[in-house]
Formats: sequence, structure tokens, C-alpha cells
Amino acid sequence: MSPLWGASDSDESKPKNLTTAEKRDVYATSSGWVRTPGTILTGNDNTSADPEVLVAIGELATSLGQATISSVRFNTTDVDASAGGTLAVIVEFNEQVTVATAAPLMVVANSRAGGGSAANFTLTMDGSLPVTNDTLTFSTTLTGGDGKQVADDVLSIGAQTVDVNGGTVVDTIGGGNAEMAVSAAQGTAAGTLTVVA
Repeated sequence: MSPLWGASDSDESKPKNLTTAEKRDVYATSSGWVRTPGTILTGNDNTSADPEVLVAIGELATSLGQATISSVRFNTTDVDASAGGTLAVIVEFNEQVTVATAAPLMVVANSRAGGGSAANFTLTMDGSLPVTNDTLTFSTTLTGGDGKQVADDVLSIGAQTVDVNGGTVVDTIGGGNAEMAVSAAQGTAAGTLTVVA
């Protein structure tokens, strides 16, 4: 029988009874698998509250090895070729990371199926540094009508290693460098965005 959650570097699964959306608010600490305070799922809107422990496992974050990316997803519902707007991606880790010195970068690929001139877009992590969190948001502003993205282009998150851009992204508890690889499976799970006219 498969375990209900991961507890080692070889199995870093967040509690498997949770939905994909619920897992977004879950990360590992020295207490076990916890849920971010101040979310609808916790029933507590106090963002300063302690995280809710879902599965108590002593020193779990250390047992998992270095922090790794657990999922990626678009935080944009559509891209308008003429209006432009913000293209954003959320990167979730299995435990908290601390980002310092410089904002990391990641890439969103453009199929150019509609004829857009940009093969990809580089997104920069939002927010001031240093920051400690299990979730990082990356974004870029698209200019409408510049031809870089046109109707029917398809945007996707492919397999890649997030560029630390000269900065540091470390495992907050363990202290070592976080693993910054986005797998092809994670990129596929994020789905795609089709540019509209």
C-alpha cells in the first residue's frame, strides 16, 4: 500500500488526500506537513497565526533534503494580443525557501502558432528581498500590439531550471541551495494559455 504522504528525500509527496488546490497551501517544516495560516482551508483568517500541522513528523523538512519545486501554475487566465497585460506564474516549493540578493528568473515558452515574434518570455520574481516563503510569483508585463504575442500563440511552462540570477535561493531550515528544476511533468500539469485577439 502506498504511503499517504512523503517523509524522505525519495518521497516528498504532500499529503495525498488533499486536492491539487489544497496542496498549494501545504509545505514541510520541522514539525511536519503544515498548512499556511489565513487561508479558507484553515477556517482562520489570521495570517499571523501559526501554521496548522496536518501531519506531525519531527524534523520532516530535514528528512526531505533540500527544498524542491513541487508545482508550477499560471496566475493569469488569458493573454490579450492587443491589450497586453501581466503574464504571471506561481512556483510552489515543498518547504520554505529564502531568496536574497537578486530576483530569480524563469521562462514561459511561446509556440508562435499565431505568428508572434517572441519565442519565449522571461519572468522575474515579484516582491522585495530578502523574502522567505514556500510560494514565489514570477511575472512580466506584455505590451499589447507589439507583435511578440499574437492571437493563437500558445504559452507554456516547459522543463527548465529557474535561474537564480546571481542571487541565492536556499532551503530556509536546511540552509543549502534549493533545487530549482521544473520538470516536464510539472510544466504539463500547469496547462497552457492561448493568446486571444
